[in-house]
Amino acid sequence: MAKHKTGTREEWLKARLELLNAEKELTRRSDELARRRQELPWVRIDKKYTFDTDEGSASLADLFRGRSQLLVYHYMFGPDYTAGCATCSTIADGFNGFAVHLANHDVTLAAVSRAPLAQLQAYKRRMGWTFPWASSFGGEFNPDFSASFTAEQQRKGAIEYNYEREPPFIVEGIGDSLTKGGEGPVADNAAMTGTDVATYTRERPGMSAFVLEDGVVYHTYSAYARGLDALWGMYPWLDRAPKGRNETGMWWRRHDEYDKE
Repeated sequence: MAKHKTGTREEWLKARLELLNAEKELTRRSDELARRRQELPWVRIDKKYTFDTDEGSASLADLFRGRSQLLVYHYMFGPDYTAGCATCSTIADGFNGFAVHLANHDVTLAAVSRAPLAQLQAYKRRMGWTFPWASSFGGEFNPDFSASFTAEQQRKGAIEYNYEREPPFIVEGIGDSLTKGGEGPVADNAAMTGTDVATYTRERPGMSAFVLEDGVVYHTYSAYARGLDALWGMYPWLDRAPKGRNETGMWWRRHDEYDKE
């Protein structure tokens, strides 16, 4: 016997049509939020950022690759990591598929991390990824866009992430800033990057949008934490599966690690 409520096709259709109205309202709200994102004021960037890329040293404008729009994923891969964040990796797994479509719509998608380029290149080969991935090692790009912090900021409670000030670092509950109420597997993620929780959480996930107009780069939008939910390609599918996300602990892995369980 099924444990879930069952019913007739007629009962299902009645409930489905009620749900459809709610889904359409959510779609309209989502369209409105997208419009409001695009109406945010642009902030001119005059600071000179330098990145290491597969093609050599690059400026922020160079990351656009001849297009007028740039979407940057702040990928958690710090200099002390032995591998990229497993959670960021599940998000990045989708980049190869849609980066080409974005590129043909005047949008470049790129990842940026603080680890040296050689580490990023080795991990990229392991994962089989081809999207642009730049190193900001030694620069201020990640801190300036709230994606990296220092140990001193952790100790003093001077971290501002997702537009909120965090309390000083304590081992218990450090996940509060990354996952709602500290429920997420932050310690597991840290271990999978070869670091401790403090080191791991000095890097943070996020995305930032930029536009290049008349030779000037402007920052237009940034999102962090659960503001990135829509970037997890698997979640929209799971939200439509019979049991939903059905999460217990850190159930996901890097895509080449599932068979090693």
